[in-house]
Amino acid sequence: MITLLGTGHVFKIAEPVSFIIKNIWPDAVLVELDEKRYNALTSPPGGAGENNNSWTYRNMAEYQKSVAEENESIVGAELLAAAETGKMIGAAVEFIDKDAAETMNEAFKEMSFREKTRFFFSMIGDKFRSKKKAQTAVEEFAEKEEEYFEDLRKKYPTLVRKLIDERNEHMAGKINEASEKYENIVVVIGDGHVEGIAKLLSTANIRKIRLKTLMDKELMDTLRAELWSGKEEADGEAQEKKEQTEYAKEESEGGKEE
Repeated sequence: MITLLGTGHVFKIAEPVSFIIKNIWPDAVLVELDEKRYNALTSPPGGAGENNNSWTYRNMAEYQKSVAEENESIVGAELLAAAETGKMIGAAVEFIDKDAAETMNEAFKEMSFREKTRFFFSMIGDKFRSKKKAQTAVEEFAEKEEEYFEDLRKKYPTLVRKLIDERNEHMAGKINEASEKYENIVVVIGDGHVEGIAKLLSTANIRKIRLKTLMDKELMDTLRAELWSGKEEADGEAQEKKEQTEYAKEESEGGKEE
């Protein structure tokens, strides 16, 4: 089973992400990070990984930081929670993303002047978005995902190819490799990558948990109940198997004594 857990890097969803991983109890947790981003997220402010990025990457990071602060969170908190929870339960933890800064730099170099200009003014507008607008965008994306990407591809064809399509292919490749080693995998990725990656996986045994669920209390409560019920059932089966094994052992030992 591969569980694709779609998240948003600026929202306060670390706790539900951690809960889901604990109750699925996977063999491996794959996270949408590269080593540099992970080190940057776990380093003190101003530490390694923050000073050598392009103007474009830094501005995107600053925007994400401001939105995350409005949501009483930090950028990528849910990714860190996934990695730490995976380590805590003894799962293998792997970072599956391409180098984020390099990918952004490549995209900017390949963008046309028109696309760069449109992107520049979009970034300026984004700085004036509020927490409410960011949450509304999540709801709109959940309802009209295909239309959203179709519009995005028209406006930013290079950006979508580099930041979405090529990364989807890269991460799907890593997931397929991991599926050869592990039976139960949780993959924590941005919600916009879920459908694209699902189409590239070599197995049909996929479960999707989307960002909309993580941010909706009623939906999340339902999911908590389902996961907890499944965990209790699995624990019960494990206990029954253990008791049967112990009983068979006692019977065997009793037969020998006779």
